[in-house]
Amino acid sequence: MRQSIPQQAIEAAAAILRAGGLVAFPTETVYGLGADAANPLAVARIFAVKGRPQNHPVIVHLPSIAHLERWTREVPDAALRLAQAFWPGPLTLVLKRASGVSDTLTGGQDTVGVRVPSHPLALALLAAFAGEDDGRRLIGIAAPSANRFGRISPTTADHVRAELGGAIDMVLDGGPCEVGIESTIVAFPGPRPIVLRPGRITAQDIERVIGALPETVSGGAPRAPGTLESHYAPERPLRLVAAEDWEAALAAERRLHAVMAFRPQPAADASVKWVRMASDADACAHDLYANLRALDVSGAEVILAEAPPAGPRWDGVRDRLKRAAG
Repeated sequence: MRQSIPQQAIEAAAAILRAGGLVAFPTETVYGLGADAANPLAVARIFAVKGRPQNHPVIVHLPSIAHLERWTREVPDAALRLAQAFWPGPLTLVLKRASGVSDTLTGGQDTVGVRVPSHPLALALLAAFAGEDDGRRLIGIAAPSANRFGRISPTTADHVRAELGGAIDMVLDGGPCEVGIESTIVAFPGPRPIVLRPGRITAQDIERVIGALPETVSGGAPRAPGTLESHYAPERPLRLVAAEDWEAALAAERRLHAVMAFRPQPAADASVKWVRMASDADACAHDLYANLRALDVSGAEVILAEAPPAGPRWDGVRDRLKRAAG
């Protein structure tokens, strides 16, 4: 259930951002750690707090699609159609950056990732942060997930407070995030777009808008957030097990283990904690990070996770679990 945030708190958060501070806030995907995207020193604080590598780009959250042309150049028609179809929403577009966009945001690349979030609190914060707009300024909030780099993304304000605590200036509590995994990232390095990171918006959703199925990641694709082999990871090692191998793997596991599976817990099972995942892809994604966090503090030595079913709706969950096991 979304929290009702007083306008005074939103204005206070916007003032902190304008002053170069850091504010964690909810989006429909996960909680972001926000800074003024046009202030390289403020963005550098994000990297310091998260322990994020300097060459790992961050996504800029925009107040509306009208700001796209300020941050980017050479916007392909397909990219514009995707923005019109899915913004506000969980889609990030990686496009050629405009002049004046800092290397701090882009990891030194000539591209920048941008999106318009759909969470009402995120949009209210962006509007307050923009203030009186002259139609030319670079207005946006740089906001990777509000957690330590490479670890489980936060989907509640309590997750943020537990992990980053007093290292940031303010946390806006908007309740649990609706989607629960990060946005789909699409780049345009050639004639056809490339999905760099899957999310709720699938390749098939994109095809319905632009009339062509996007390609898979290639060697020439730009670097993008959340695409390292190991990412979204709990402190405990996570072992991803195919459904057909599940019973044998569970029986053979001798370490103290916790489980996340699509099946019920057997009566004789010795797991310290067993979480049953939802059979619906969107519901499973919504609960994924909260479940991983619960298993991570269960006292287990290892987490066993059952691999998701096949199909494009499961691509986002499958990607996160694969990287969490990386």
